[in-house]
Amino acid sequence: MRLVAFRKRLIKEENKREIRCMKVTALLTGRGNNTLKDKNILDVLGHPVLYYPAHAARMAKSIDDYYCSSDDDRILEAAEKEEFQRIVRPEYLGAPSAQHVDVIKHAVEFIQNRGEIGDILVVILANNITIKSEWIDDCVKMMQDDMSISAVVPVYEDNDHHPLRGKRINANGRLEMYEQGMKGHISTNRQDLPKCYFLSHNIWVLNTKKMLESHYEGQQPWGFMGNNIAYYEIDESIDIHKEIDLYIAKEWLKENYTD
Repeated sequence: MRLVAFRKRLIKEENKREIRCMKVTALLTGRGNNTLKDKNILDVLGHPVLYYPAHAARMAKSIDDYYCSSDDDRILEAAEKEEFQRIVRPEYLGAPSAQHVDVIKHAVEFIQNRGEIGDILVVILANNITIKSEWIDDCVKMMQDDMSISAVVPVYEDNDHHPLRGKRINANGRLEMYEQGMKGHISTNRQDLPKCYFLSHNIWVLNTKKMLESHYEGQQPWGFMGNNIAYYEIDESIDIHKEIDLYIAKEWLKENYTD
């Protein structure tokens, strides 16, 4: 019995050492060509929008290296003020049609060429200010405790926009259910529907090894997250795409920003 207990203790200590040795790399992403002009560097309470996610990453205890991928010098310069190293995207990755998976691939290759890519990659979106350093650390810890996880992503519940309530316009110019094949009665009361969660596009914590081994293929549309995705529930998320989002962001920061 003593030998068994001793072995368990050794395994536990070894696991702790492995967690401490895991390298974590942050990747801040933001492009210059947006529907809301210059949204990533617009002023919010005295700082550019991207300052808040970048600063949260700097305040997190779990991150070792910091990079920023962008096609816009102003974004890269603002990120450098928070000690993020620049990754200059090629022109095609700054286009509105550019896919995030390709941005991540380009950045990972850049960092790999330096031999610095972390076991865990924390992708941080420059236009989302609803982010706290402890959320980053919590999500990283979740992955460190179970490296079979392919990704850890914050989510929020939103039955107002449940897919069972969605419509689309058919070829005849009429509304029809977006979810085809549904039969029977569907309640009009949102609280009666199965809980529906949406990704909060503030941080995506990715298992680098699993992502590379799977060749960025997994659950769509964000295939780079893989198929074994853990969630971290938060109350709300604010992506800045419109002028009204800036106002909402300011109110959120006044109530929640502590870093």
